[in-house]
Amino acid sequence: MAMDKSSALEYINQMFPNEASLSGVEPLMQKIQNEIRTVDAGILTAVRQQSNSGTKAKQDLAAATCAVEELMYKIREIKTKAVQSETMVQEICRDIKKLDFAKKHITTTITALHRLTMLVSAVEQLQAMASKRQYKEAAAQLEAVNQLCSHFEAYRDIPKIIELREKFKNIKQILKSHVFSDFSSLGTGKETEETNLLQQLSDACLVVDALEPSVKEELVNNFCNRELTSYEQIFEGAELAKLDKTERRYAWIKRRMRSNEEIWKIFPSSWHVSYRLCILFCKKTRKQLEEILSNLKEKPDVGTLLLALQRTLEFEDELAEKFGGGTQNREIGNEIEEIGRGINSSTNASDIRKKYEKRLAAHQGTDSEEKDGSKDLAVPGAGFNFCGIISSCFEPHLTVYVELEEKTLMESLEKLVQEETWDIEEGSQNSILSSSMQLFLIIKRSLKRCSALTKSQTLYNLFKVFQRILKAYATKLFARIPKGGTGIVAAATGMDGQIKTSDRDERVICYIVNSAEYCHKTAGELSESVSKIIDPQFADGVDMSEVQDEFSAVITKSLVTLVQGLETKFDNEMAAMSRVPWATLESVGDQSEYVNAINLILTTSIPALGSLLSPVYFQFFLDKLASSLGPRFYSNIFKCKQISETGAQQMLLDTQAMKTILLEIPSLGRQTSGAASYSKFVSREMSKAEALLKVILSPVDSVADTYGALLPEGTPMEFQRILELKGLKKADQQSILDDFNKHGPGIKQTQITPSVAPAPPVAPVVPSPNVAGLIASREDVLTRAAALGRGAATTGFKRFLALTEAAKDRKDGPFRKLFNP
Repeated sequence: MAMDKSSALEYINQMFPNEASLSGVEPLMQKIQNEIRTVDAGILTAVRQQSNSGTKAKQDLAAATCAVEELMYKIREIKTKAVQSETMVQEICRDIKKLDFAKKHITTTITALHRLTMLVSAVEQLQAMASKRQYKEAAAQLEAVNQLCSHFEAYRDIPKIIELREKFKNIKQILKSHVFSDFSSLGTGKETEETNLLQQLSDACLVVDALEPSVKEELVNNFCNRELTSYEQIFEGAELAKLDKTERRYAWIKRRMRSNEEIWKIFPSSWHVSYRLCILFCKKTRKQLEEILSNLKEKPDVGTLLLALQRTLEFEDELAEKFGGGTQNREIGNEIEEIGRGINSSTNASDIRKKYEKRLAAHQGTDSEEKDGSKDLAVPGAGFNFCGIISSCFEPHLTVYVELEEKTLMESLEKLVQEETWDIEEGSQNSILSSSMQLFLIIKRSLKRCSALTKSQTLYNLFKVFQRILKAYATKLFARIPKGGTGIVAAATGMDGQIKTSDRDERVICYIVNSAEYCHKTAGELSESVSKIIDPQFADGVDMSEVQDEFSAVITKSLVTLVQGLETKFDNEMAAMSRVPWATLESVGDQSEYVNAINLILTTSIPALGSLLSPVYFQFFLDKLASSLGPRFYSNIFKCKQISETGAQQMLLDTQAMKTILLEIPSLGRQTSGAASYSKFVSREMSKAEALLKVILSPVDSVADTYGALLPEGTPMEFQRILELKGLKKADQQSILDDFNKHGPGIKQTQITPSVAPAPPVAPVVPSPNVAGLIASREDVLTRAAALGRGAATTGFKRFLALTEAAKDRKDGPFRKLFNP
C-alpha cells in the first residue's frame, strides 16, 4: 500500500531526526535496493509458474470434455438397447397374460358353481330337516347355509340366487313356526309324558340361536309372558289382591323357579331366561301393587305397609345378589354409626385412610360403570338395578310411616326431658346431658329403619322431622335456662331482668352449653350422613344450618345468663361499696370487705365453670364478664355520695385489687389459652375506673385538665358528678363547669408556660376564675398528676404510675400527647 506524503515525511523525520543521523542514508538506501531486487525476483518466479499452470489447466479441460462426450454416447446406446428389450418382453408376455386371465375367470366360475351346488344341496337338506323337526342337524345346517349365502352377496340380483334366498327364508319361517309350536307345550305337563320333548326343545334352542336375534327375543318374551299368565290371574283375584298378601307373590315366583329349575335347563345359559323372567315379574308386580295402593279408600295400616315394603326389599336384595348389579350400599350402616361418635372416638389415621380409600374405590367403580354405556341390560350384572324396581311404588304412600316416626320421636323427646335430672353421672367423661345423647341414639335408630326401607322422598321427609325434633329439643334447653324476674313486683323492686343463679344453676347452665355444642356438632354429622345415603336429587336439600343456629342461640343465651347470674351475685357487694363512708375515712388500709366478697364469689364459681366449659366458651364467658364488670364498677363509683382524698386513695387500692382479681380468673378456671387478650381487655376497662379516681384525687384547680387528659371521652354531666363527689358546693361547681364548658373537655395548648410548676395542695381549695388557665399546659398537668395521692400509701402512688403506663398504650387522646410531644 503506497504511503501518502505526510506519512512518508513522518517516516523520514523519524529515521533521520538530525544532521548527525544523515550519515546512515547510504546504508539505508543500499538495504532498500536489496529488498526491491528480492521482491522483483519473487514476482518474476510467480509469473512463470502461473503461465505454466494455465497451459496445463487448458489441457486437462479438453481431456475431460472428450471423456464426457464418450460417456453420453455410451448412455444413448444403452437406452436404445433397453427399449428394444422391453418391446421384446411385451411381445413374449402378451399371450401369457391372456391365458392367466382366462385361468382366473375359470377358477372363479368353478368355485361359484361348486358353492352354488353346495347351497342348493344344503337348502334341500335343510328343507327336509325342517319338515322332520331334526333341530340339532338343522341348526348346524343353518350355519352352513348362512356362510354359503354370504358368498353370493355380490350376485343377489341373479334370478337363481333370488330363488334360493327366498326358499331359504321360507325354510327359516317354517323352522320358527315349528319351534314356537313345540315350545307352546312347555309348562303344560307334556314334558313329563313325552320323554324326548325336553331334548327336542333343547335342540330347538340351537336352531333359535342360528336364526335372527329377534327370534330369540320373541321366544323368550312369549315364554315369560306365558309363565306369568297364571300369576296375573291368581293375584288379580279379590282374595289375593291385597297389600297383606304381598309376601305370597314373592313366594310364588321363588317356588315356580325352584320347581322348574331342571326343566328350564333346556335354555342356553347365555339366554338368561330366569333373569328375564324375574324382570318381567317385577314389572307386573309393581303395576298390580300400584293399583292396590291407589284403590285404598283410607290410609293404609302402617304395620301392613311396612311389612309389605320390607318383604319387597328383601326380595329385591335376593334378586340383586342372585343376578348381580344394583346391590344395596353396604356402608350405609357404617355412615349412620359414625353420627355422634366425635366425643369418645379415638379413630387413628390409618382407619380414616382405609375408610376413604374404600369410598374412593366404590366411587371409581360407579364411574367406570357409567362410562360403559354399551352394556346390555338383558345380561345379569350389566347395569339393571333390581333395588327399587318394585319398592319404589310404595314411596308416595309412606307419609303415614313418617307421621308415625315423628309422633314416636316427639313422645320420646318429651319422656327424655321429663326424666332428665339436669345433672351428670359421677365418673362421666364428658359434661353432656344424657337426654342429648339418648335423643341422637333414637334418631340414629329411626334413620337406620328408614334407610333400610327407602332413600328417596320418604327419607328426605324424615330428615325434615329430625330438624323439627332437634329444634324442639333446643327449645326445651332454652326453657331450662334460668330467667330473670318479671312482672309488676320485679319491676317495682328494681329486680326486673336480674337473674339469680345458685351453684347448681351454674353447673346446669354449663351442661346445657356442652349439650348444645354436642347437638350442634352431631346435627352437622347427621346432615352429612343423610346426604351421603339419600338419592342424589335430594342431597342438596339436606341442611342442618337452621337447627345449628338454634343451638348456637342456646349457647349464647346460656353464657350470657352465667354472666348475668354472677352480676346479680355482685349486687349486694356493689351496694356495700356505695354505702362505705368514703368521705370520712381516716386512713388507707387493706382492700375493702366488698372486694373480698367479690373475690370469694369468683373463687367459688370460676373453678367449676372452668372445669365444665370448653376453652372457646370459657373465653367467651370471660370476655362478657369483663365487659360487664369493668363498666359496672366504673359506674358504681358515681353512686357513692362523697369521696374524700383518703377515700379515693382507698378506692384506688380497691380498684387495683379488683383488677388483680379479674386478671387471675383464667388461672382460677385453669384455662389460660386466651388469657392475653382477656388481660388486655380487663386492664383497659379497669384503667378507666383508676383514671376516674385519679381525677377525683386531683386538686380542684387542675381537675378539669386532669379529667380531660385521663378521660377524654367524658361528658359535662359526668364531670359535674365528679365535682359533687369531691364535695364542692353548687356555687363552686358552677364556675368550674362554666370554664369546662367554655373550653371543652381535653387538654388545651398553653398560652402561659410558668417557669416553676406550682405545688399541688393537699386539701381541696376553691379556685379563682383565672387558675384553670394558668395550669393548662401539658407539663403542668403531668406534674400535678404525678403528685396525686401524696401523703397516701406508697402502693397508691405505684398504682398511679401503673395507670400512667397503661395510658401510654392509648392510640389517641390528649393524655397520650403527654408522652409523645
